[in-house]
Amino acid sequence: MDHVSDSRAGVARAVPLAPGLWFVATPIGAARDITLRALDILLSAEVLVAEDTRTLRHLMEIHGLKPGDRPLIAYHDHNGAEARPRILRALAEGRSVAYCSEAGTPVVADPGYQLARAAIEAGHPVSAAPGPTAAIMALSVSGLPSDRFLFAGFAPPPAGARARWIDEIGSIPATLILYESPKRVHRLLGELCEHWSEMRPAALCRELTKRFEEVRRGTLAELRDGIGDAAVKGEIVLVVGRPVAVAPEAVDVDAALAEALGRLRVKDAAAEVAEAMGLPRRDVYQRALAMKNGPEE
Repeated sequence: MDHVSDSRAGVARAVPLAPGLWFVATPIGAARDITLRALDILLSAEVLVAEDTRTLRHLMEIHGLKPGDRPLIAYHDHNGAEARPRILRALAEGRSVAYCSEAGTPVVADPGYQLARAAIEAGHPVSAAPGPTAAIMALSVSGLPSDRFLFAGFAPPPAGARARWIDEIGSIPATLILYESPKRVHRLLGELCEHWSEMRPAALCRELTKRFEEVRRGTLAELRDGIGDAAVKGEIVLVVGRPVAVAPEAVDVDAALAEALGRLRVKDAAAEVAEAMGLPRRDVYQRALAMKNGPEE
């Protein structure tokens, strides 16, 4: 095999690699974030598998490695059913197989999960070289509690499923980590403000480890208003603090609504009370409608 490394300190070295599937975490931006163990595995594995083979080739070139005559198999969302049997055959032959997602830690919001499950069900060893992941980096720089957190991934695109998903995770007593497309982040922030409290603390993390890295911290409402209608570019991670532990008493909510309804329209009164008391706007709006219309006959 045409394995190549150079003699600089800290660069990959060939190591005996046990047969099985090896998940290798790769940088989410800065190429030097890769671990030395990850480079060792990429140098030593008998078969290379990548979500994007061009990205893996480029990363290996940066660090002085070449695939050589080893198989380099593309494995992604669109070809998983066709590629998995080939990878499983290599594992059945007792070969060491390294898999890299396009960026970050495999299995986290990428097709590696299906591959891991198939390999485990077939009785093959599965291990990993841990490393970069945007979710954990965002949690680290968010300034929000990290003693309990939930990685929720991407919100489903269809409106109904999306609303149910937001309602389901909104009451979980943990810091939430969400991924979102820059094209939909305005929509997501608006939906979270509507379904949850606008006052929940959050951090909007963009282009982590890259040249234009940016972290905005504030309430959900402040983040929503801060980006306004501006185009947002790059990979997005949204970290949201846990819900308020103690909800206002219903009598206090009703009193605040009664006062607000005396001078504002229902929608505006509900919005004002929801923001002031840290409550989901939709719930307060329904309560305001009931108060305005009176009890049903």
